[in-house]
Amino acid sequence: MRLAEAPPNPWFSWEYVERNAQDIARALEQHASLTFQAVVIAFVLALPLGALAHLRPRLAGPVLGVAGVLYTVPSLALFAILAPYTGIGRTTVLIGLVSYALLVLTRNVLVGLQGVDPAVRDAARGMGYGRARLLFSVELPQALPSIVAGLRLATVTTVALVTVGVVVGYGGLGQLMFRGFRSNYHAEIMTATILCLLLALVCDLVLAGVGRRITPWARVERPV
Repeated sequence: MRLAEAPPNPWFSWEYVERNAQDIARALEQHASLTFQAVVIAFVLALPLGALAHLRPRLAGPVLGVAGVLYTVPSLALFAILAPYTGIGRTTVLIGLVSYALLVLTRNVLVGLQGVDPAVRDAARGMGYGRARLLFSVELPQALPSIVAGLRLATVTTVALVTVGVVVGYGGLGQLMFRGFRSNYHAEIMTATILCLLLALVCDLVLAGVGRRITPWARVERPV
């Protein structure tokens, strides 16, 4: 008696992509929008926090300490803590993602501001720049390379963390991964994984290009 052969379970199937194109596009859009919103909100919070820590060095420790504590809380535990108060869905995931991006962005803002050449500060003060004007006109522009580097790192990290949101029913491409694991369907898992990698790569390249455009002085000329 011959045993029936198991149905094929490939790691990638274009047929699966075609049959589920709408579902995949919806998950990708959710993933990208969560990433964008989380990084923007985290940056809006991190910029003044980093500037405050720079202007008031005594606050640098507490600011980075609080952000560090939030960063070290396991994502599953954080979502479990938030869910009873913020519910199941987008809000809970967004709060968690912002919490994780905050440390990277705040630290890079602070490092960038602290790394400004003292001679540049002295020259600006000699021209009559006050503290606020010095910060906005001299220090922040000089800190842009570090800030952009923080944005790139936070964005790539957030793309990966969005998938964990599946535990509260809002994980973007993580939904496809989880569904693929439950049904042992390799193509679904691999498709979601590849899209996550591509999304992270595209975001990183875009931010790198923007960074080069807004910081032309940071480009290193190659010797002839």
